[in-house]
Amino acid sequence: MAAHILVVDPDPAVRQLLELNLRCAGHEVASCMDAESARLAIDDGLPDMLLLEWDLPRESGEALIRRLRASDATRALPIIMVARRGGEHDKILALESGADDYLTKPFNPRELLARMQAVLRRRVPHVAHDTVQMAGLRLEPSTQRVTAGTRQVALGPVEFRLLNFLMHHPERVHTRSQLLDKVWGRHAVLDERTVDTHVGRLRSALQASGHEQHIETVRGTGYRFVAWQHGGAA
Repeated sequence: MAAHILVVDPDPAVRQLLELNLRCAGHEVASCMDAESARLAIDDGLPDMLLLEWDLPRESGEALIRRLRASDATRALPIIMVARRGGEHDKILALESGADDYLTKPFNPRELLARMQAVLRRRVPHVAHDTVQMAGLRLEPSTQRVTAGTRQVALGPVEFRLLNFLMHHPERVHTRSQLLDKVWGRHAVLDERTVDTHVGRLRSALQASGHEQHIETVRGTGYRFVAWQHGGAA
């Protein structure tokens, strides 16, 4: 599944190279040249990952990381510093500031994509490309296909994202507000009843294979994906 990546680098050539490689890998990409523009972009819509140069105009990448980590809204944002600085002290300082990883320029695009995948898998598994299989369902983010045995389950894009998130966090209860944040995006202006509507559509799509029971309503709280039913495996 495509992740939304924000690239922050003052060099237009680097931004163009990163955008090209990330789009070829199936990701959605936005870019800007400094910390102020990055903060505005993040306020407008939280990305799934930030790729960040250290040496930015006015405010450094390291300072931006500290600012983001100090905010509840961006504390968990995955950040990889892709920087010209290659000294051990710089890497340590960036990691201590809150970066998830550090890659020195020039870099191998395949290495960057591998590091991104590792961080996404750890931080936000529902946007990684990992196939997940449980309770007789197989969900493939890279092809956006869901199958129940040999039967393909037809889902709309929102229902797919909803199931993808729930299956990557099985047994955990998620409030409607949390689902709006994770599935629709932090700045989505929607009523929480929207979640109920799409959960209903998801259950209807799963009903033919008997898997609707795995989307469980937790009264007064929200929803969860249950991999096991009473009495044994589903």
